[in-house]
Amino acid sequence: MAARQSWQIWQSAKFTEISPNQAPIIKRPEDLQQKVSVTAYRQLTALLNGQNSLRDLALQMKRQVVEVTSSLLPFISSGVLELTDISDLPILTVVPSTPNLTGQSQSGQPLIACIDDSRLVCQTMEKILTQSGYQFVAIDDPLRALATLLNRKPDLIFLDLVMPNLNGYEICARLRKIPTFNDTPIVILTSNIIDRVRAKVVGCSDYLSKPVKAESVLAVISKHLSCEVEDRQESAI
Repeated sequence: MAARQSWQIWQSAKFTEISPNQAPIIKRPEDLQQKVSVTAYRQLTALLNGQNSLRDLALQMKRQVVEVTSSLLPFISSGVLELTDISDLPILTVVPSTPNLTGQSQSGQPLIACIDDSRLVCQTMEKILTQSGYQFVAIDDPLRALATLLNRKPDLIFLDLVMPNLNGYEICARLRKIPTFNDTPIVILTSNIIDRVRAKVVGCSDYLSKPVKAESVLAVISKHLSCEVEDRQESAI
């Protein structure tokens, strides 16, 4: 009876094309940042990570799911947010508990890391890189980034700037203070020119515009890993 009543309320709100089990994810972070306050943006980036359904968000916020959906609808309609079916999202690469001291798999393929709280971005990067023969590790929690990177020692790192709790600038600056990552290529994921300038200051190696494209991702990897190989060969000589 309660389920039927909830569905009637949902229908009366004209949300018949939306499922409360779908998860909102930020599609255009720059646009969202301009539309809400700094505090609201931080809260939204923490909640709208593609893993919390509309129903989950309502429970966390202690509000009705219809109310939460109504407040997000303008952003969904304008394309700032996108609704994703959680069940359709693939499971991300699990970080093994045993350290990989070489930074590569037994096959010798380079290990590429992607730090981004957007599950959609990690999903896209995983598909691009694994299909091209690279080893891949996704880190969707910036607070776990340093520990995971020290454990895995990737050959190249893709790093998002706008994340909750710990942003990309802070992560990049901290990595550059660790000898292990002095020369590791760190590629910032952003579409903002101002972000790129600041990212260079904290030690990033390059940047890549969002949304990411396969040819651009592979080109920047080839550019920086080829340089690393050449430097090692020169040092050996």
